[in-house]
Amino acid sequence: MRILDIAIKDLRQVVRERQSAFFLLIMPILFTLLFGFAFGGFGGAETDPRLPVGFLDQDGGAAAAHLTTLLSGSDVVRLVTETKDTAELEAQVKDGELAAAVIIPAGYGGQMLTGETAPLTVYVDPGSSAGITAQGEAAAAANRLGLALQTARVSMETAVAHGQLADDAARRDYFEAGLAAAVSAWSEPPVQVRNTETGSKTSDAEAAYGKNAFAHSSPGMMAQFAIAGLMGAVQILVLERKSGSLRRLLTTTVSRAHIFLGHYLAMFVMIFAQLFVLALFGQLFLRLPYFDEPAATMLLLFVTTLFTASLGLLIGALSKSEEQAIIFSLIPMFVLAPLGGAWVPLEFTPASFQRIAYLTPLAWTVDGFKDIIARGLGLEAVWVGAAVLLGYAILLFGLAVWRFRFE
Repeated sequence: MRILDIAIKDLRQVVRERQSAFFLLIMPILFTLLFGFAFGGFGGAETDPRLPVGFLDQDGGAAAAHLTTLLSGSDVVRLVTETKDTAELEAQVKDGELAAAVIIPAGYGGQMLTGETAPLTVYVDPGSSAGITAQGEAAAAANRLGLALQTARVSMETAVAHGQLADDAARRDYFEAGLAAAVSAWSEPPVQVRNTETGSKTSDAEAAYGKNAFAHSSPGMMAQFAIAGLMGAVQILVLERKSGSLRRLLTTTVSRAHIFLGHYLAMFVMIFAQLFVLALFGQLFLRLPYFDEPAATMLLLFVTTLFTASLGLLIGALSKSEEQAIIFSLIPMFVLAPLGGAWVPLEFTPASFQRIAYLTPLAWTVDGFKDIIARGLGLEAVWVGAAVLLGYAILLFGLAVWRFRFE
């Protein structure tokens, strides 16, 4: 109970100070929004980079449906099917609303099934490079459909030659199955070629904060201002030592351990509440899935708070005045925060910087939260970071006990 009494007393003093709310909640929220907008937060839904191509199927046959499937799976064009009038499609191409317009004419499927080459109707602006690209993609899809039809036809003829298909219905079913398989093979080829660039840091953006820029700024500012939030509690500890309150407490039944643990508990409760509220803010207002993996999030909150509270005790042990308490709180914040990737994602930094960063505790906090909210990972991704933070907490707690003086 004595430990709780001391902790409650400290918390009441912190709550009465106006600056406490400023450093614990207002500042981290403001900086989270500031850094998030700097990295493109609330940028809206991901846009489709493919060329918009108007599409109209006037045939309605099976071959036309397969061509539609091939075009829909294109990485180059995006089919726009709202318009049902050819004149309007042509006008939209002229106005630049569409890169091109592709129309499957009536009778297209019948010609293709008989082995004839059936042309598509394609509207395109000859002076537009996007239109030429879209036209080439449509021609490539039509060519793939022709090859798929030829493959299905050869396969069926081979089966007939071996006496496997007894009647027309069996031949038709066999042909349709072969055609569907050939089209599917074009949609998902077994070998794909992808061009990538090495040495480019912009490709690391999704690894840094996924599709929500606040997935970096939120954990970064949580880690940074957890340290800044210590100032009020540390100042209380320094004032009690300067005023002789701690010395007078020792003349009562309150032990040194009670006093020490009471102040530590107050810092722990204060920082844990701060981090929990900031995580809840991220979940509710920034659409960050902190609590989609509640066990991982709570574990990381817990060990981060243990580390931060131990750091606060050490600062209180080393500080001889209120001014020193403020300075000793700000120095580790301004050193550990940028070094730990709270300001700029470590994915954007050189490998040598990253190796140094992961020797610091805040890098594990920021990276652990990003594993949860940006990469969709759970407990398996935060165990190592939690162990590192726990190790730092034990080390700093031991140093604080060693350096602490009650006078």
